[in-house]
Amino acid sequence: MSEAFTTAELSERQAVVLNAEPGSPGARESSLGGPPLWPADEPWPYCAQEEHWTYGSAGGSSEPIVPGAVPMVPILQLFARDAPGLEFPAGKDVLQVVWCALNHDDGPFLVSPRLYWRNEAQVVADGAQAEAPVAREGEYDEDNVPELSVLAPTVVRDLPSGWETWNSRGGEDEDDEGEGDGHVIASKAGGWPAWTQPPNWPDCAEGHRMEHLLTLTGDIQLGDCGGVYFFRCRRCPGEPWDWRGDCH
Repeated sequence: MSEAFTTAELSERQAVVLNAEPGSPGARESSLGGPPLWPADEPWPYCAQEEHWTYGSAGGSSEPIVPGAVPMVPILQLFARDAPGLEFPAGKDVLQVVWCALNHDDGPFLVSPRLYWRNEAQVVADGAQAEAPVAREGEYDEDNVPELSVLAPTVVRDLPSGWETWNSRGGEDEDDEGEGDGHVIASKAGGWPAWTQPPNWPDCAEGHRMEHLLTLTGDIQLGDCGGVYFFRCRRCPGEPWDWRGDCH
């Protein structure tokens, strides 16, 4: 994990707040939980972790269900045209996140995500899947699935959370933890992570502090989760990514 930011590094950043609204998005629209623009020749991802689990909804059973391989669930699709200021990799203009919506006890947090960058025109030209496989009852935890939503993104200025500034001063002022003035607590691309707990910034394999790409919070219940946070390293070839999660 990276060291705390210096005071000089704790500057204002531009963020795109996603502003999810209930709706019926199409595959060529930005969405939460909507149908993704997925290449026809690319298999839909499945999760086959042996011990992922959920509780059944029937009869209030407290016995966990442990299924086999399950289809991952579409979480976010964000087109570059809806995210002004967010730098996409060269030749890419679509960001997609899917995850296994079961609970996982052996990772950074409950869910198990994957992240993809795509080129819209190329997927359309080569052919897109008509629809993605749908997770059935017992193959997902309802707290880990977003409500089907369209996005109405807005650009804002985002300051770091109180956690970041508290860390930068070595935790000197216990009253300055948590939310900071000008810090945006919302699902957003870019800006600063909307941490609920102390920051947990990842480093890439080369030791570079990764930069915040995406926060998903509020629009998805995730049990008692504060948020799920995605990071990338633009200093390394292929822009490796990582993720973190925290709870209230």
